Amino acid sequence: MAVLCRPAVAVPEHVITVEQTLDLARRLHADHPQLPLVLRLISNTGVRKRHLIRPITETLEHPGFEERNRIYQQQAMQRVPAVVEQALANANLRPPEIDLIVYVSCTGFTMPSLTSWLINSMGFGYDTRQLPIAQLGCAAGGAAINRAHDFCTAYPDANALIIACEFCSLCYQPTDHDVGSLLSNGLFGDAVAAAVVRGRGGRGVRLERNASSLIPHTEEWISYHVKATGFHFRLDKRVPTTMQPLAPALRALAAEHQWEVSDLDFYVVHAGGPRILDDLTRYLGIPQHAFRHSRATLTEYGNIASAVVLDALLRLFEEDALLDGARGLIAGFGPGISAEMAVGSWCSTSPRHRVPRAAAPPAVARPLGGV
Repeated sequence: MAVLCRPAVAVPEHVITVEQTLDLARRLHADHPQLPLVLRLISNTGVRKRHLIRPITETLEHPGFEERNRIYQQQAMQRVPAVVEQALANANLRPPEIDLIVYVSCTGFTMPSLTSWLINSMGFGYDTRQLPIAQLGCAAGGAAINRAHDFCTAYPDANALIIACEFCSLCYQPTDHDVGSLLSNGLFGDAVAAAVVRGRGGRGVRLERNASSLIPHTEEWISYHVKATGFHFRLDKRVPTTMQPLAPALRALAAEHQWEVSDLDFYVVHAGGPRILDDLTRYLGIPQHAFRHSRATLTEYGNIASAVVLDALLRLFEEDALLDGARGLIAGFGPGISAEMAVGSWCSTSPRHRVPRAAAPPAVARPLGGV
């Protein structure tokens, strides 16, 4: 069965603390009629600090959508390769042994996808399949795992590379003053994460079953309004209530696998905010401590969108407390409102090698899209 190996995660060097965020909100929105509510909501997110690709003074500027997208491409090409190299090393694989690259991001746009540039610049085979996913938001981390699982199930000797690149700070809109936008300004952070799903061998989570679920007629609850100034994030006040209708889908997935969702050994879920984890504890009967890795990601990095599940998974690896066969759940939540879910068990076997395909000829790294 396919095994999800140890992820690699990198966060940028610029840091903003919750105290700095609150001070900025007071200064920039002193006349906002709901400022006390905004400050309370930001304080209650559980986020202590976030990492940004640029200093806060530059983050607060809006040089235009074109320039922001140029920055996205430049920063992605600067930061993604090192994370990919570490993820490959964690899985004991080389670029020619990867058959599929799943690249997920909702904070910038390139065409061709960054996958093309990676293939040309990092030695992946020219026959490597590409699957860019741009519109699943925070759920895309779970979707990437599931699509890699599906691929390795169809092609048992294959390996898939997952990459999540999220620069949420590039979506800051200084003219958006609704409560949801101001809350988002204090919640989201930047990060790059990657992991390999091996068709054979590997140490990590043996992926055994996956599923998707969507709450009907909630398309507007999490969305982008695309304008001349770029992506304007919209967050409906009903979003924190979505775990009640999604909890039965999580329970059903475990039940289909003959497992009880409240009696698993580990949980790796997207932490969009503390309410999500609190409600899962309530509706699924899961102890608070079970979500410690997701809470740690939220506390230390904020909501890093599709990269959350990979960072929480890395923390599970670092804890190094699971026995072989331990059962667990992975889930990402995002626009739609949708959930991407998987169940699997811990596998501590050593990787088994296959004969790699011929490596692509060395290529000089070159910019994507003329950047």
